[in-house]
Amino acid sequence: MSDHFRFRAHPEHGFVATAAPSFTPHLAEWFLVREQFEPVPFSPGLYRLTEPERDGLRRTRQAVHDLRSLGYSVQADIRLAPSLSAGPPRPDRPNGLQERRSRLAQAAAGRTTQRATPPTTSPPSARPIPPKPTYAPTVHLTASGSGRFR
Repeated sequence: MSDHFRFRAHPEHGFVATAAPSFTPHLAEWFLVREQFEPVPFSPGLYRLTEPERDGLRRTRQAVHDLRSLGYSVQADIRLAPSLSAGPPRPDRPNGLQERRSRLAQAAAGRTTQRATPPTTSPPSARPIPPKPTYAPTVHLTASGSGRFR
């Protein structure tokens, strides 16, 4: 089985992709355009990454990964292999933060020495019942000539 797509670095166009000749051209274009590649003028079947200066290496590796995850056979230069791609940067945590979290988790899981007291308020889903009015509201209805109330 031959590769469906091939990704490589090109000296003039930056990161480029091509599809196998046996692959339907309009389908190849559909996939590559969605992966942020554009056709190279006067080079049929050659696609270059749009804005390669904007994190081009990672975006090309992501395109390789995406097409492989869809089940397509993709050949890529060693530099473009997704396995070499670093994941998103992780925030640095101070050393004491992990220890503090661990102590808090252990304390939360342990038994407390305080007595459990029932809540003094009603649950949030219960609506308060308004007090009964001390007066009886009076409604005055007037009759019109047709015997109907207005």
